[in-house]
Amino acid sequence: MKSYRRELQFNLPSRRGLVNITEEIRRCVSESGVMEGLVLINSMHITSSVFINDDESGLHHDFEAWLEKLAPEKPHSQYRHNGYEDNADAHLKRTIMGRETIVAITNGKLDFGTWEQIFYYEFDGKRPKRVLVKIIGE
Repeated sequence: MKSYRRELQFNLPSRRGLVNITEEIRRCVSESGVMEGLVLINSMHITSSVFINDDESGLHHDFEAWLEKLAPEKPHSQYRHNGYEDNADAHLKRTIMGRETIVAITNGKLDFGTWEQIFYYEFDGKRPKRVLVKIIGE
Protein backbone atom coordinates (compact mmCIF):
# COMPACT_ATOMS: atom_id res chain seq x y z
CA MET A 1 0.00 0.00 0.00
CA LYS A 2 1.20 3.52 -0.84
CA SER A 3 0.98 6.48 1.49
CA TYR A 4 1.32 10.18 0.59
CA ARG A 5 1.25 13.26 2.82
CA ARG A 6 1.31 16.93 1.91
CA GLU A 7 0.37 20.17 3.66
CA LEU A 8 -1.27 23.00 1.76
CA GLN A 9 -0.59 26.49 3.10
CA PHE A 10 -3.14 29.32 3.22
CA ASN A 11 -2.97 32.91 4.43
CA LEU A 12 -6.13 34.68 3.35
CA PRO A 13 -6.00 38.50 3.53
CA SER A 14 -9.55 38.72 4.90
CA ARG A 15 -11.23 37.31 8.00
CA ARG A 16 -13.40 34.94 5.94
CA GLY A 17 -12.95 33.44 2.52
CA LEU A 18 -13.71 30.43 0.39
CA VAL A 19 -11.06 28.77 -1.82
CA ASN A 20 -11.67 25.99 -4.36
CA ILE A 21 -8.80 23.54 -3.78
CA THR A 22 -9.99 20.78 -6.13
CA GLU A 23 -7.15 21.20 -8.66
CA GLU A 24 -4.52 21.14 -5.89
CA ILE A 25 -6.01 17.90 -4.58
CA ARG A 26 -6.01 16.43 -8.11
CA ARG A 27 -2.29 17.27 -8.38
CA CYS A 28 -1.69 15.53 -5.05
CA VAL A 29 -3.50 12.41 -6.26
CA SER A 30 -1.41 12.40 -9.42
CA GLU A 31 1.85 12.88 -7.45
CA SER A 32 0.91 10.06 -5.06
CA GLY A 33 0.69 7.44 -7.79
CA VAL A 34 -2.33 5.91 -6.03
CA MET A 35 -4.79 4.41 -8.51
CA GLU A 36 -7.30 2.96 -6.04
CA GLY A 37 -7.68 4.39 -2.56
CA LEU A 38 -8.82 7.33 -0.49
CA VAL A 39 -7.76 10.93 0.00
CA LEU A 40 -8.39 12.68 3.31
CA ILE A 41 -8.33 16.48 3.23
CA ASN A 42 -8.61 18.20 6.61
CA SER A 43 -8.06 21.60 8.10
CA MET A 44 -5.41 21.58 10.80
CA HIS A 45 -6.97 24.60 12.52
CA ILE A 46 -10.12 24.94 14.60
CA THR A 47 -11.33 28.06 12.79
CA SER A 48 -11.37 26.77 9.20
CA SER A 49 -13.11 24.00 7.32
CA VAL A 50 -12.80 21.65 4.35
CA PHE A 51 -15.98 20.46 2.64
CA ILE A 52 -17.46 19.38 -0.71
CA ASN A 53 -20.15 21.24 -2.60
CA ASP A 54 -20.94 23.07 -5.85
CA ASP A 55 -18.68 25.89 -7.10
CA GLU A 56 -21.43 28.44 -7.68
CA SER A 57 -21.13 32.07 -6.53
CA GLY A 58 -24.77 32.38 -5.41
CA LEU A 59 -24.36 29.33 -3.20
CA HIS A 60 -21.12 30.74 -1.78
CA HIS A 61 -22.98 33.93 -0.84
CA ASP A 62 -25.74 31.81 0.71
CA PHE A 63 -23.21 29.91 2.86
CA GLU A 64 -21.85 33.19 4.19
CA ALA A 65 -25.30 34.66 4.91
CA TRP A 66 -26.54 31.42 6.54
CA LEU A 67 -23.47 31.02 8.73
CA GLU A 68 -23.60 34.65 9.80
CA LYS A 69 -27.24 34.15 10.90
CA LEU A 70 -26.33 31.04 12.88
CA ALA A 71 -23.13 32.41 14.45
CA PRO A 72 -22.83 36.17 13.90
CA GLU A 73 -19.37 37.65 14.30
CA LYS A 74 -20.61 40.73 16.18
CA PRO A 75 -21.18 41.80 18.81
CA HIS A 76 -18.09 40.05 20.13
CA SER A 77 -19.45 40.39 23.66
CA GLN A 78 -22.18 37.78 22.99
CA TYR A 79 -19.62 34.98 23.34
CA ARG A 80 -17.89 33.86 26.54
CA HIS A 81 -14.89 32.65 24.51
CA ASN A 82 -14.21 36.21 23.37
CA GLY A 83 -12.37 37.32 26.49
CA TYR A 84 -8.91 36.90 24.99
CA GLU A 85 -9.76 36.49 21.29
CA ASP A 86 -12.63 37.69 19.12
CA ASN A 87 -13.14 34.50 17.10
CA ALA A 88 -15.83 32.47 18.88
CA ASP A 89 -18.03 32.74 15.80
CA ALA A 90 -15.24 31.18 13.71
CA HIS A 91 -15.13 28.13 16.00
CA LEU A 92 -18.90 27.70 15.70
CA LYS A 93 -18.89 28.14 11.91
CA ARG A 94 -16.18 25.50 11.60
CA THR A 95 -18.26 23.08 13.66
CA ILE A 96 -21.19 23.60 11.29
CA MET A 97 -19.17 23.22 8.06
CA GLY A 98 -16.98 20.38 9.31
CA ARG A 99 -13.31 19.57 9.71
CA GLU A 100 -12.54 17.32 6.74
CA THR A 101 -13.70 15.38 3.75
CA ILE A 102 -12.74 12.03 2.26
CA VAL A 103 -12.91 11.27 -1.45
CA ALA A 104 -12.50 7.92 -3.19
CA ILE A 105 -9.78 7.55 -5.81
CA THR A 106 -10.72 5.33 -8.74
CA ASN A 107 -8.43 4.75 -11.72
CA GLY A 108 -6.11 7.46 -10.39
CA LYS A 109 -8.83 10.14 -10.34
CA LEU A 110 -11.08 11.75 -7.72
CA ASP A 111 -14.35 9.81 -7.84
CA PHE A 112 -16.80 12.73 -7.77
CA GLY A 113 -20.43 13.37 -8.51
CA THR A 114 -21.20 15.78 -11.35
CA TRP A 115 -20.87 19.12 -9.54
CA GLU A 116 -18.70 18.20 -6.56
CA GLN A 117 -15.69 20.38 -5.75
CA ILE A 118 -13.46 20.60 -2.65
CA PHE A 119 -13.29 23.86 -0.70
CA TYR A 120 -11.22 25.40 2.04
CA TYR A 121 -13.33 27.83 4.09
CA GLU A 122 -11.52 30.31 6.32
CA PHE A 123 -13.41 31.85 9.25
CA ASP A 124 -10.56 33.66 11.07
CA GLY A 125 -7.98 34.57 8.47
CA LYS A 126 -5.11 37.02 8.14
CA ARG A 127 -2.59 34.44 9.38
CA PRO A 128 -0.97 31.23 8.13
CA LYS A 129 -3.08 28.07 8.16
CA ARG A 130 -2.50 24.48 6.99
CA VAL A 131 -4.58 21.78 5.35
CA LEU A 132 -3.43 18.15 5.48
CA VAL A 133 -3.76 15.96 2.39
CA LYS A 134 -3.30 12.26 3.21
CA ILE A 135 -3.64 9.65 0.49
CA ILE A 136 -3.57 5.89 1.00
CA GLY A 137 -4.11 3.11 -1.49
CA GLU A 138 -2.54 1.10 -4.25
